[in-house]
Amino acid sequence: RGLWWKSLLAIILAGAALVSGVLVAAYVTTDIPAPDDFAQAQTTQVYYADGSLMGEFSEFARQPVDLETLPGHTAHAIVASEDRRFYDNPGVDLRGIARALWNNLRGLPTQGGSTITQQYVERYYLGTTTSYAGKFREAILALKISNELEKDQILESYMNTIYFGRGAYGIEMAAKNYFGKPAAELTISESAMIAGIIPSPSRWDPAVDQPKAEQRWNRVLDLMAEDGWITAEERAAQTFPEVIDYQPADTFGGTNGYILAMVRDELVARAGISEAEIDTSGLRITTTIDPAMQQAAVEAVATLPEEGRAPNTRVGLASMEPATGAVRALYGGPDYLTVARNAVTQDRAQMGSTAKPFGLIAALENGAELGDHYESYDDMEIEGYDFPVSNYDTRDRGRINLVDALKDSVNTVAVQLNVEYGPDRTRDAMVRAGIAEDAPGLEPVPSNVLGSATVTPWEMLRAYGTIAAGGEKHDPYLVQEVLDRNGRTRYQAATYGERVFQQDVVAEVVYAMQQVVQGGTGERAALPDRPVAGKTGSSNNYRSAWFAGFVPQLVTVVDMYQPGPNGEEEVITPFGGFTQISGGTFPAMIWHEFMVRATAGMEVLAFPSPGDLDLTDSETPEPTEEPTTEEPTEEPTTEEPTPEPTQEPLPTEVPSRTEPPAPTEPPAPT
Repeated sequence: RGLWWKSLLAIILAGAALVSGVLVAAYVTTDIPAPDDFAQAQTTQVYYADGSLMGEFSEFARQPVDLETLPGHTAHAIVASEDRRFYDNPGVDLRGIARALWNNLRGLPTQGGSTITQQYVERYYLGTTTSYAGKFREAILALKISNELEKDQILESYMNTIYFGRGAYGIEMAAKNYFGKPAAELTISESAMIAGIIPSPSRWDPAVDQPKAEQRWNRVLDLMAEDGWITAEERAAQTFPEVIDYQPADTFGGTNGYILAMVRDELVARAGISEAEIDTSGLRITTTIDPAMQQAAVEAVATLPEEGRAPNTRVGLASMEPATGAVRALYGGPDYLTVARNAVTQDRAQMGSTAKPFGLIAALENGAELGDHYESYDDMEIEGYDFPVSNYDTRDRGRINLVDALKDSVNTVAVQLNVEYGPDRTRDAMVRAGIAEDAPGLEPVPSNVLGSATVTPWEMLRAYGTIAAGGEKHDPYLVQEVLDRNGRTRYQAATYGERVFQQDVVAEVVYAMQQVVQGGTGERAALPDRPVAGKTGSSNNYRSAWFAGFVPQLVTVVDMYQPGPNGEEEVITPFGGFTQISGGTFPAMIWHEFMVRATAGMEVLAFPSPGDLDLTDSETPEPTEEPTTEEPTEEPTTEEPTPEPTQEPLPTEVPSRTEPPAPTEPPAPT
């Protein structure tokens, strides 16, 4: 037994000696590159789906500064935020390395080293390291750098190369892009703000998310006080600094600037690629954008007549393949450098009657049939609803079925149906389809079927895409594939969907939505010799207008609105021969212009059959008003006015709307 223990001890000692030898050899043979070698940058290129070049991302100008020229509190803020034991540790965090290796072993995203020295090594010499060999080399290089260079040398190199957001590499450019001053003039408060956003600078930029930026700023100041870098009195005296407006580089000029900005965000959020890598790693990014469809979108919006149109009128358009979620065209505005706020992803408006198909889905799921008939007279008192419900044209159509009710956007029938089957089910159908669960105004109340929720066109694209895909939800995406500089696949988009509605239910809803375009409120969207399903929508007093529709292969949403000088929604100024701008006017016309070109050469497919439908009324119909021959319109009529939404000004030359509160009265969209 004693011999066995001696043998085991000998093996352990031999192993330890071998590991030590490997470590010593690796340490001795590893050379420290010059600081410039850490930031060897290659331009990243972004391509359309057909392989043609859309744009490029590259590293912007860096202006190195000497640490001794900076205020001491600037360096102290970064040390407090990123590596509190920087001046004492050997350059590595063994727990961080073990955590990264464990994540790698389980197939999870690998976290980088937590010390300043490790971050410097990983980001600007080795790149993102996921292999055991890479982590080993990172640790050895960090140890050697920490042992052979002064701590202030390491910190200076780190501060001159790290990405701070706003296209700023290094502390000097960060100071200029956030505060319009050289780094030598940064205050304690400004230094703490910059240090706090280092882990995710573009998302935590105060101009993007001020609450998060302030939270990080407070954290840094608390740590500085705790570590003795500032006094308690200095900590108490700090106020959050005001940042300057940022003008992006010309890379983002024109309509494509909105797409390129979204590509960056998607790479960070979905692919786990840092913004620094995007600008310096020489990636090849292939998007889902079809160049012909993108041009069609731009030209469709350009068909809006200029005479009489308010200069602050804005339009958003987005189109995707419902079967995959691949976005084929996106119009977020005419020029990203003029108005950086994206009309598709950032602006919200009440859904209006684009909400009605989801009320119909909820009812059909719970026993309703398209042939069910309801009274449709105007100014109707409905049990469970606080106000009389009006129809946009004040007509009484007598008893009508659910197909005709959707076709003519009859508010009184929509509310009766919603009350009978439950507004909570309508809300649930919207959320399942893709409307954000926390969308303002999305409450389980009877008015939700009239579109009281405020949503972005991006949400609407996902929700209508779910209907177009037969009840299968796909998240919209822009990045199809990412290759590294050596041609290896770095990221591939997932196209799987989630079934949220039964196909037979959706087929009936799509049948009803086709009638909207065939002589209903959306007839201006009709395409020649091709079936179309869709729905118009207009908010109270014509403050926004929608058309959302699809053919089997492509779903497109168009939104139109008019932001005021302080971000408030204005009534869209009538122009182009219309007395009011509703979803059935220019939104449907823009949708038509775009889809004619987008579907050119596309196979004509029929929608799934809804099966045998009995749309006759089993009861004796009541007399109706004399039918009119007037062209269908969309004129929301609300007896009780909706309160004016209050909004904060937006940081753009032409402010856009933010999230208005849910109405306290029933909207009467169409």
